[in-house]
Amino acid sequence: MSARTGLFIVFGFTLWRIVMLHFDTTDLFVDEAQYWLWSQNFDFGYYSKPPMIAWVIRAMTEMAGSSAIFWIRLCGPLIHMATALVLMKIAKRFVGPEVEGWTAVTYITLPGVALSSVFFSTDVVLLFFLAVALFAYFGLTRQRSVALALAMGVAFGCAFLSKYAILFVVPGGLVALLLLPSARIGWRDFFISAAAAIVVASPNLWWNVTHDATTVKHTTSIAHWSTMAIDFRGGVEFFLAQFGVVGPIVFFAILWAVYRSLKGKSSAFEKQLIWLSVPVVLLITFQALIAKAYANWAVTAYVAGTILAVWLLNREWPKGLRISLGINGVVSILFPLATVFAHQLVLPNGAEVMKRYLGRSEISREAGDLARQSGTTIIVSDSRDMLADMFHTLRDQPLRIYTRPQAGAPDNYYEQTFEMPDDVAEDVLLVTTRPFKCVTEPVTVKSWQPSDGYYRGKTIYAYKVPPSCLKSGG
Repeated sequence: MSARTGLFIVFGFTLWRIVMLHFDTTDLFVDEAQYWLWSQNFDFGYYSKPPMIAWVIRAMTEMAGSSAIFWIRLCGPLIHMATALVLMKIAKRFVGPEVEGWTAVTYITLPGVALSSVFFSTDVVLLFFLAVALFAYFGLTRQRSVALALAMGVAFGCAFLSKYAILFVVPGGLVALLLLPSARIGWRDFFISAAAAIVVASPNLWWNVTHDATTVKHTTSIAHWSTMAIDFRGGVEFFLAQFGVVGPIVFFAILWAVYRSLKGKSSAFEKQLIWLSVPVVLLITFQALIAKAYANWAVTAYVAGTILAVWLLNREWPKGLRISLGINGVVSILFPLATVFAHQLVLPNGAEVMKRYLGRSEISREAGDLARQSGTTIIVSDSRDMLADMFHTLRDQPLRIYTRPQAGAPDNYYEQTFEMPDDVAEDVLLVTTRPFKCVTEPVTVKSWQPSDGYYRGKTIYAYKVPPSCLKSGG
């Protein structure tokens, strides 16, 4: 495949995603809505993630002059396209022009890339900066360069500001530096790069210092290290899930490359790509084996891993590249279509296939209507999911939204930043999924069960209550 053909396909899939995004019928997922709220409250760190995704969303919505879902999610396909173009340059310069087009096309059609082109996530920005960092790093293995060293450091620092998962690449990279002479760079360049990375990452590091290491604590808590126990099923499920994240043939090719390396059939650069990809998968598989891991936690493996897989397949099984494009290409076409027909894709039990992305804004709009009917301008909730969507859906309405006061440490960004203040005196509308009681009998404004979407079958309660009930814990 020529570079021109590769570019044409990359632009084609990107355009398809953007057009389908215009007709998207889903709501923002709780994480997406939270990232948007972060973008409206500029900072160097947030409760569960570093700040880069918020900065990206803020830049996009400012340029667009709108916070509509389309503009928030548009970041996904555009940044993935940019990553594909960077990978083209890496493949051309360090492997050969014969794999340039295939590398870009393979990346843009990875199932994980297709999904995060539809629902915007921190992985999108992380992978772009990782690709830039690897381009600079591979260049430094060939020649000394202050410019490349600075580029690598700045890109790595920006990747750190995107998601701490960038650190998963470090162990394999260090081993490569020790074992492979071809993977080493000059000491001057190494220190320049390290210094640049630290400078870029320092605002978030300082934010954590001044905020009780909030993000670091959250990151370690979701790893469930405090409840470690051997879970063979979890480890196997995570490993097998990687066939779905990047497609069966791409992941098979990565494993095949490891086998060939053990047989002594790999070049030095192939070994370098292996060390920058496979250890990430093994590390997170071990995490899944002893605690918990989500399928996307190993995504940093698939920047170098994509180049590795394409290079091997192009030499040893060219037909595999075409089959992989067929399989992953179909998935890449179907994901956007699924968001357009999200209400029509229904399981035998009546639940929508994409129910987690449906029905959220409907609850928020209902809460806004009930608040006005109740004569209050304040909505309070104890549900992170509800709060996330309320802040976005009701953003243009004259309402104040808070989380219910908590006795202990905050469990999420809303409890950390938007807890109902003590000076609230008027009655508020409490929206919750749990029955509420108070010494002062609350007025039940409404209770209902949504017939579709994420809250299907759940009872939603709306109470008009004095703030003293909430302050005392009800």
